[in-house]
Amino acid sequence: MPIRTAGLSARTRRVLVLAVVLLLAAVGFGVQRAIGGEDADQGGPGGTGAVPAGPRTADRIVPVPHSVTAGSGPGYRLTERTVVRTVAGTEAVERQAGEVRRVAEQLAEALRRPTGLPLPLADEASAAAGAEGISLLLDPALPEETGTEGYRLTADATGVRITARTPEGLFRGTQTLRQLLPPQIESPRAVTGGPDWTVAPVTVEDRPRYGYRGAMLDVTRHFFTPAEVKGFIDRLALYKLNHLHLHLSDDQGWRIEVPSRPALTTVGAVSEVDGTPGGFYTAADYQEIVRYAQQRYLTVVPEIDLPGHSNAILASYPELDCTRSARPWPYTGIEVGFSTLCPTGDAVFSFTQDVITELARITPGPYLHIGGDEVKNISPAEYAAFVKRVNDQVLAAGKTPVGWNQTAPGGVGVLQFWDGRSGRDAELIEAAERGAKVIMSPSGRTYLDMKYERGYPLGLVWAGTIDVWTAYSWDPDTLLPLPGGSVLGVEAPLWTETLDTPEELDLMLLPRLPALAELGWSSKESHSWDRFKSRLAEEGARWEAAGYRYEKRQEVPWPAP
Repeated sequence: MPIRTAGLSARTRRVLVLAVVLLLAAVGFGVQRAIGGEDADQGGPGGTGAVPAGPRTADRIVPVPHSVTAGSGPGYRLTERTVVRTVAGTEAVERQAGEVRRVAEQLAEALRRPTGLPLPLADEASAAAGAEGISLLLDPALPEETGTEGYRLTADATGVRITARTPEGLFRGTQTLRQLLPPQIESPRAVTGGPDWTVAPVTVEDRPRYGYRGAMLDVTRHFFTPAEVKGFIDRLALYKLNHLHLHLSDDQGWRIEVPSRPALTTVGAVSEVDGTPGGFYTAADYQEIVRYAQQRYLTVVPEIDLPGHSNAILASYPELDCTRSARPWPYTGIEVGFSTLCPTGDAVFSFTQDVITELARITPGPYLHIGGDEVKNISPAEYAAFVKRVNDQVLAAGKTPVGWNQTAPGGVGVLQFWDGRSGRDAELIEAAERGAKVIMSPSGRTYLDMKYERGYPLGLVWAGTIDVWTAYSWDPDTLLPLPGGSVLGVEAPLWTETLDTPEELDLMLLPRLPALAELGWSSKESHSWDRFKSRLAEEGARWEAAGYRYEKRQEVPWPAP
């Protein structure tokens, strides 16, 4: 039956198309087959595979661990007698006991829901009573190279033990434990007639390649509620990412409360792309997002894009529009590069000071992102002077400035590489040679709003198309000729010009996010497309158990239904 879309809004037409795609996927065709794409399999053969029988072995973990040694014997089975135990240590360790207990409670709650087991928390004394289970232990004696995020996980017939130098390392280990259990462990409710909740015998020694591993969510083109952002955080935590970059301002909307600048929310927050209602985070909303992220060991990096991408600011405070670049408000299109704040004057720097002071107050993490991309209406000298002034304000507020790679001439010390056109990578390389650090986000590899192929109903194609192989098959250390040690890590931006529901976010995140997470976490020597796509294929069952949407790409050998 044809669907008539004449007279409907762009958003409504897109939702109708996506609904048909998802309906076809639900009956077994898969999203890729439903849209009839023919060019998806650029990276290698696809096909279907079978999930191996028995407990999940550690060679199926995503991201792949640093070291895995298979054990022998029956492994450990979760039962009614299983406890989650925190183990006492040195006096220094005891000072972190509350944080360790919180990690233990998070793990226990995640396992209780699907298993229906009580999984009470216990302490070391319970061992004398013969209790078995999962133990979490801080151990400063672990090798120094374990770092703050590394861990050791061992499992045998007597239980599972996770040790780390920090609570953060324990948390990363608990994510690996979840992957060692059957996929139904991700179900938000009890699994009736559940599987054998057995962990295979194994020793895992693990630590990350890069200290910065993140994803960005654009909440300006389309606004996402605090609850929806928390769901996004959950997906990042599964794959051991540790930074959430929130893009909080752009031409279409302003999304964070600044009490000294009320027009930003009364005027600048009321719209978004397609003209649907926007929204904003109060300070309490934002701090709740930060708290939720902190409990999963993700650092929130807020971004206010300056001096371009500023139409919502100019609508709120027209006196900052000396370049006469503002578009009529509300602006609901997706064109970029037209708006610019005044590059000089007390009024503009009073404004930036107010915003930076408030963001620094409510952000406990070390970074504050100042944007800086796609500025066309001021001279290079004015631009560099503006960036330097704002950079200094961020430093004075006690935060480390981050900027898109165009901010290199302004002296920003952490640069996010996205655009190598017109020699912009040359400026970044020169800055790295002077000591700047680089977050790698090349748009043709990491931008998760790019379509999988041109026929896909969501996303854009200005940076090309990105299938899973394209996202996975590159090296952050060698993509640019940077000095050794310059790469701080990897970040996957997700812009939302065409995305306005959590389900649409999921379809663009999964299965590409795990590919980029593995680039950030796993050693260079471990990277293998053939091995990765086989491990990735088993993640689909986890996403289905969790209720996450995902794109069933042809280049991934998903198990036969």
